[in-house]
Amino acid sequence: MMDAIHRFIFEKLAIRGTLVQFGPAWRSMQAGRDYPAVARDLLGQMATVTALIGSNLKTPGRISFQIRGNGAINLLVVDCDESLRLRGMVKTQAAPPADATLTDLLGDAQLVLTLQTHGTPQPYQSIVPMEGNTVATMLSHYLSQSEQQPTALWLAVDEAHACGLFLQRLPEHPVRDEDGWNRVTRLAETVRDIELALPPETLLGHLFAEEDVRLFKPRTLCYHCPRDEAKVRDMLRSLGRDEIASIVAEHGSVVIQDDICNHEYRFGPGIVDELFPPAPRTLH
Repeated sequence: MMDAIHRFIFEKLAIRGTLVQFGPAWRSMQAGRDYPAVARDLLGQMATVTALIGSNLKTPGRISFQIRGNGAINLLVVDCDESLRLRGMVKTQAAPPADATLTDLLGDAQLVLTLQTHGTPQPYQSIVPMEGNTVATMLSHYLSQSEQQPTALWLAVDEAHACGLFLQRLPEHPVRDEDGWNRVTRLAETVRDIELALPPETLLGHLFAEEDVRLFKPRTLCYHCPRDEAKVRDMLRSLGRDEIASIVAEHGSVVIQDDICNHEYRFGPGIVDELFPPAPRTLH
């Protein structure tokens, strides 16, 4: 089942896991964007991680990652709500070479995680250390530190799929299998990128054939970025009649580009009176 989060546990070990698989939703996220392959793959990796963390939120809310840097990629944004509805985009300021490293892509970048939970007025923000030469290494280090448990992460992205395999050791008293974590992660390290898109039963059965794995019911993911003209009109209205009239006078229309959703909103000269109806004339 593509576009889903598949959780599982090792019955005889204190280890949990998650398999994230994007298919049609990933293709929708990049449709019409014409991203260079390395920029596309970075977006897919971050979308996979965002969905993974979003699926584990204990309190309903929205999680987002934002990267700003001075490399070939200067902006990347992905967010996910409690219903696992995702959206995201990446901007390049130069054509990155096909063999670009993470440092080449991002330069002196900052990765910020923002969590906005319902009922909390101020969002929680955390700076993710840019440690490691891959997104998987960087985020596995961060998750290990933030959750105080050993964590491992594998990511694979191409034009058709964005997938991730996540493993985390859980606290156990007493220790049931001293070598369990090392054994399971060594097995997971043999996974090939193409295998992460296999049905979960097939993948887990292949990787962990000698282990007792329980797979839970999947949760569905989706790409969700609908047009919202009412919100755009409210934004224009907040600028005031004089500002909108000035834009129309100079350009003949008002054009708003929603970069994260890749929507264009275009309004003709009539938008001035639509947003700011003339006051009715009083007859005397």
